[in-house]
Amino acid sequence: MWFIFALLSAIFAALTAILAKVGINGVNSNLATAIRTIVVLIMAWVMVFITGAQSGIQAISTKSWLFLILSGLATGASWLCYYRALQMGEAAKVVPIDKLSIVITLILAFLFLHEPFSGKSLLSCALIIAGTFLLIL
Repeated sequence: MWFIFALLSAIFAALTAILAKVGINGVNSNLATAIRTIVVLIMAWVMVFITGAQSGIQAISTKSWLFLILSGLATGASWLCYYRALQMGEAAKVVPIDKLSIVITLILAFLFLHEPFSGKSLLSCALIIAGTFLLIL
């Protein structure tokens, strides 16, 4: 089931880039990010209430709150940079560079979460980096 959700995430991320590139035309990138964030906020809270997950708020630990807040700040920074890059550049070049986050995530997961990093991971990262540079040339 995780694969289906991951694939749907990729499809929606692709749609996000195309829709954002069209929508951001003539709009300040920070304002566009704020509008997008409000929509995401409303959608997320609707899902919380539809699934009845709101009762779990009290059970969230201080550590989880801290890391969720930090994750939210990182997401906000990412979105602000992404929208500015989309406004300034071609979606076909901005998106591949943004997806270098895959390589960075694998490295950070190895360093901080002690997740395995195999020869296959190394080769995959090298191919992603090479593919990214081929796409942006």
